[in-house]
Amino acid sequence: MPVYIWVGKNRNNDVQKGEIDLPNEDAVRNHLNKLRITPTKIKKKPKDLFANVTFLQPPVKEKDVIIFCRQFSTMIDAGLPIIQCLDILQAQQDNKTLKVMLKKVKESVEGGQTLAEALRKYPKQFDALFVNMVAAGEAGGILDTILRRLSAYMEKTARLKAQVKGAMTYPIITVIVAILVVGIILVFVIPVFQEMFEGMGGKLPLPTQIVVSISEFVKSKILYIIIGTVLFIFAFRRYYRTNKGRISVDALMLRLPVFGLLLRKVAVAKFTRTMGTMLSSGVAILEALDIVAKTAGNKTVEGAIYNVRTAIAEGQTMADPLAASGVFPPMVCQMIAVGEATGALDAMLGKIADFYDEEVDQAVENLTAMIEPFMMVFLGTVIGALVVAMYLPVFKMAGAF
Repeated sequence: MPVYIWVGKNRNNDVQKGEIDLPNEDAVRNHLNKLRITPTKIKKKPKDLFANVTFLQPPVKEKDVIIFCRQFSTMIDAGLPIIQCLDILQAQQDNKTLKVMLKKVKESVEGGQTLAEALRKYPKQFDALFVNMVAAGEAGGILDTILRRLSAYMEKTARLKAQVKGAMTYPIITVIVAILVVGIILVFVIPVFQEMFEGMGGKLPLPTQIVVSISEFVKSKILYIIIGTVLFIFAFRRYYRTNKGRISVDALMLRLPVFGLLLRKVAVAKFTRTMGTMLSSGVAILEALDIVAKTAGNKTVEGAIYNVRTAIAEGQTMADPLAASGVFPPMVCQMIAVGEATGALDAMLGKIADFYDEEVDQAVENLTAMIEPFMMVFLGTVIGALVVAMYLPVFKMAGAF
C-alpha cells in the first residue's frame, strides 16, 4: 500500500502534517475530512531505496521506546482503542525503523493477535520484561497503568546505566590519554634528547639510561606492541563471550576494590526495581524471577537469582536464598523478608530500589571525586619523572663547570 505525505489545517486553523498509508489520494482526503482536517497538500511519498537494508536503518533507542510508552498510555487512558492508538503513534513517529515496526504491530493486532504477541516479534526493542508486563496489563484491563510503569521503570534504568557509564568512562579516557602522551614522548621526544646526550659523551645517570632504554625498546617494538594489544583485546572479547569467561570475569568485577561495590549497588537497584515493577503489574513471581535473571547483566547475579527461583519453586521464601548467595547485602535480604511476611513485597522492593538509586548516586559522586585527583597525580608523576630523567644529564654537566 502506498504511503502519502499530507499537510492540512484543523478547525483552529493550525497547520498539521503527517504520513498515512492508504490505497489512493481520495482515500487520504476522506480520512482527513473525518478527522476535521482540511488538506492543503497531498503527495505520494517516494520509495526509500535502502528500506530493506537493515544496517542502514536508524536504531530504535531506549528513549524512543520510553516516549512511545508514555504517549500510548495517555491515549489509552483517554479511551482510544488500541488500533487507533497504534495508527496515530505510527503516523507521527520520526524514527523510520520504529515507524515500520509499529505499522506491522498494528497489522498483527488487526489480524487478531494480542498486543503482547505482536510486540514479542521484536525482542531487541521489546524484551521479555516489556512483553510480559503488557500481557499482564491486557489480561487485567490496566494496560495504561502498565505502560506508565514501564516508561517510569525504563527512565530510571536508563539513568542508572548513564551513571555507571559516566563513572567508567572518565578513568578509561584518562588512562588512554596518558598512554598516548607517554607513548609520543618515548617515541618522538626522548630520541631527540638521546642524540644530544650521545654528542656530549660520558656516562648517563641511571634514571636517564632507564628512560632511554625504554624508549629504544618501544620505538623498535612499536608494531609488535600494537599487534599484541589488538590480539589481547580480541582474545579477551572471545573469552568473555563464552559462558566460563562471563562467569569468571563478572565474578572478578564484583570483587574489585572500588568499582565492585558500585556494581553491587547497581545490581541490587536493578533487581529490586525490575522485580517490584513486575510483581506490582501482576506477573507471576517465578516468571518474573526468570525474566529478571536473564536481564541481570552479570552472570554471578544471574546465578544467584536462578537459585532464588529454584528455592521458591521448592516452597522456600525469597529472602533466605538471597542471603545465602552473598551477592545481596543483609539489609536488603531482611527488608525483603519483612515484605514477604507482610504481603507487601512489591512495595518493599520499590523502597529498596529508591534507596539504592540514591546509594548509586552517592557512590558515583565519591568515585568521581576520588578518581580526579588520583589521575592528576598519576599523570603528573609519570610525565614529571620522564622530564626530570631527561634533564639530569644537563644538571650534571652544569654542575661540572
